[in-house]
Amino acid sequence: MAPDPEQPTLSSLGKVGKSSGEIGGVEEPLLNGGIHTSENYSLVSAIFPFLFPALGGLLYGYDIGSTSCATISIKSATLSGISWYNLNSVDIGLITSGSLYGALIGSVLAFNIADFLGRRRELILAAFLYLVGALVTALAPAFAVMVIGRFVFGIGIGLAMHAAPMYIAETAPSHIRGQLISLKEFFIVLGMVGGYGIGSLLVDTVAGWRYMYVASTPLAVIMGIGMWWLPASPRWLLLRAIQGKGSMQELRETAICCLCRLRGEAIGDTAPAKVDEILAELAVVGEEKEVTLAEVFRGKCLKALTIGAGLVLFQQITGQPSVLYYAASILQSAGFSAASDATRVSILLGLFKLIMTGTAVLVVDRLGRRPLLLGGVSGMVISLFLLGSYYIFLDNAPVVAVAALLLYVGCYQLSFGPIGWLMISEIFPLRLRGRGLGIAVLVNFGANALVTFTFSPLKALLGAGILFYAFGVIAVVSLLFIFFIVPETKGLTLEEIEAKCL
Repeated sequence: MAPDPEQPTLSSLGKVGKSSGEIGGVEEPLLNGGIHTSENYSLVSAIFPFLFPALGGLLYGYDIGSTSCATISIKSATLSGISWYNLNSVDIGLITSGSLYGALIGSVLAFNIADFLGRRRELILAAFLYLVGALVTALAPAFAVMVIGRFVFGIGIGLAMHAAPMYIAETAPSHIRGQLISLKEFFIVLGMVGGYGIGSLLVDTVAGWRYMYVASTPLAVIMGIGMWWLPASPRWLLLRAIQGKGSMQELRETAICCLCRLRGEAIGDTAPAKVDEILAELAVVGEEKEVTLAEVFRGKCLKALTIGAGLVLFQQITGQPSVLYYAASILQSAGFSAASDATRVSILLGLFKLIMTGTAVLVVDRLGRRPLLLGGVSGMVISLFLLGSYYIFLDNAPVVAVAALLLYVGCYQLSFGPIGWLMISEIFPLRLRGRGLGIAVLVNFGANALVTFTFSPLKALLGAGILFYAFGVIAVVSLLFIFFIVPETKGLTLEEIEAKCL
């Protein structure tokens, strides 16, 4: 059996030297007064440590898109291919939100097992649950079995959305870290568009919903094999070393080997010095102490939790699910023929979201996190008040609604969409990162569930116009939160973020 790459050996690496794909870094002062070793890396070697974790996001997005089409297929007497097609609204709700319930459980599990398993093994487990969940759902002989499959798939979502940003943040070169983590949001949107597209092709096929779900299994297998092949996060290994959870010398040597694999030949002979820098900075910021549950809610840990959980909370409660719910009716009122086909509308909006997310990916490490958040959320505020005005005062001006819809979607994908996930992956101190990100992901999925479940009764009680005004007010509060609370992390190493921003 091939050795587990969690423990590579120095002899297996051979000599490392310069590469034609080398990119050099700039020497900067260390937190302890020394000088940073130049952060050299090969672009080719940086691709896979991003790509395989990002497949977890792609599968999450695919589940959203394909399920919206699968629920149409499974209710059809002629096309469902099953005898239990006569499902009521509660049953459909369980199919749709079953993965959300699973993701909530996955987030709770991640809080308890993340630092024990490590980022790499957590992603391998997520890939396995993706595979099992998709197969159980696709082959389900009865409704109850299908719901179990959706739940298992959802646990995989919770683990993947917790571990993927951590692994990418801890292994990426610092000056492209923002682009890579933001690109994970691009993969989520790409998965949604792919789910809508494949679903639209299969929705008129007998038992098409089974094919929609089984179509995700090859990606789950690729993700699992890829994560098995990738090395562990060097920072996670060093955290275990300074907390006395293994031999310092052995874990340091393993971290050096892992860093060489992650950076490629371009790192040359600087890997030991880089590992020693990380160890020194971890000691300066006090990472040798193991975090307790009570400490999560004190001091710099509490500040990081406030920033991270606050961002993902506002990401969900500023109305994104509600705005997208109205997308088809808004476009239909403006006379777009595609609006009569919900799937086509979803694909069109998904492509627009891809473009705007791609724009954020390109500029996040040049402009920084705060400018994108402040500018994007400001645009969301304007769009939400325009949507509220449309439903109360301007119902004869559908062009206003269409403009507001596109403004909202575009600004969300420039700000909360990618930057929320980016900030929670880099703001937490290393020893808190597993638990802190677990709480943040739990808040994200919990807030998503809250908005989803309260939207219909609030709409009936207040009306669409007042509801959008309320979301606009919440967006203003989120703007103040960003301005006064959220720091700029552009260009800083993870250890510098902890020392300077918390």
